[in-house]
Amino acid sequence: MEKIIFHIDVNNAFLSWTAIDLLNNGYKYDIRNSYAVIGGDPKARKGIVLAKSPLAKKLGIKTAMTLYEAKKKCKFLKIYPPNYKFYSMMSHKLFELLSKYTPDIEIASIDECYLDYGKVKNLYGDQYQFALKLQKEIFETLGFTVNIGIANSKLCAKMASDFSKPNKIHTLYDYEIKEKMYPLPIDRLFMIGRKTSEKLNSLGISTIADLACFPHEKLYIYFKNQATFLINQAKGIDDSVVNSEISVPKGISNEITLEKDIINKDELYPYLMSLCETVSIRLRRQNKYTTVICVILKDNYFKRKSHQKKLANATNITGEIYKISKEILDEMWNNEAIRLIGVRLDKLIENVNYQVSLFEENNHKDDSKIDNVLDSLKQKYGNKIITKASLKDDNKHYKGL
Repeated sequence: MEKIIFHIDVNNAFLSWTAIDLLNNGYKYDIRNSYAVIGGDPKARKGIVLAKSPLAKKLGIKTAMTLYEAKKKCKFLKIYPPNYKFYSMMSHKLFELLSKYTPDIEIASIDECYLDYGKVKNLYGDQYQFALKLQKEIFETLGFTVNIGIANSKLCAKMASDFSKPNKIHTLYDYEIKEKMYPLPIDRLFMIGRKTSEKLNSLGISTIADLACFPHEKLYIYFKNQATFLINQAKGIDDSVVNSEISVPKGISNEITLEKDIINKDELYPYLMSLCETVSIRLRRQNKYTTVICVILKDNYFKRKSHQKKLANATNITGEIYKISKEILDEMWNNEAIRLIGVRLDKLIENVNYQVSLFEENNHKDDSKIDNVLDSLKQKYGNKIITKASLKDDNKHYKGL
């Protein structure tokens, strides 16, 4: 059976869905055809642009720009508040429509999903013609347009759906990768953030083709175990399957939905620290150690992303978990507006043999004893009673969350 994957992405979801909501409630014109942005409540959301119309975009208005800056670029700009309840309803209607055709749908975010078309091709025929049918049905039934990427992998389907917008269908089959994907700038490669692309640029890697052809042994010097992943991404290699099942967490995790969007990385550190303290306490209560630490972010478009790091030595020490989590956050940071942050500890084990480096000061046992004492105090007097001075010193913004 041929592997054929669709990536379906709503065009300008928040603006489109707000326009539909307004039209349903008697609005006289479609804001998608005007100078309009969706902007959060200035008091609760710092007044930033969540989505902008094509006309507003032409004037230089960008997502995450403050409403004050946006108004300076367009004095007659109209600002509309987000309606997350309506967005959730429209998202549900989209996925419900798609589920008529196949149960093999993986929801990637509120406005995008993957669909395994290879399993149902014998029922519905040619994939391109079916994509046209889907586009038409979604627009006529729900009132908004979507981009559809068609490929032999999830990675390439995602890349294809981003080629050009709106209301387009693009293919990126395995045999088209060198022609269509290789010439693109390296920062267009899926899951390559700003920091990583800048580092790749410094090595003379400016296009996806440059990365695909870059010697692994040279890339390994700078990116270690991530080198293989990066080169595979550039070559379009992705064996992951469309997963329609909700996975059961096997680790320990905690997330915080922020009261406002945060666009300054330093402001995220205290939340990250609080999360690390919480999950490490739970880890120690289970008498376990983590071998993988993962940091999770959700942006103001509700798109989630996560990066993880496998540890050379398993740990249950708060300071170590926070230090590594901070390194992960620094690596994945891409100057986007963040509305949720989380930490997950995976691949837990019950016994650990700590391997001490010749160049490492071994305070492992001391740190473990201190954490156990702090756990006892917090259990008796509450979580805010005390924290390690080393953690507070490491983060000037700590507020005892």
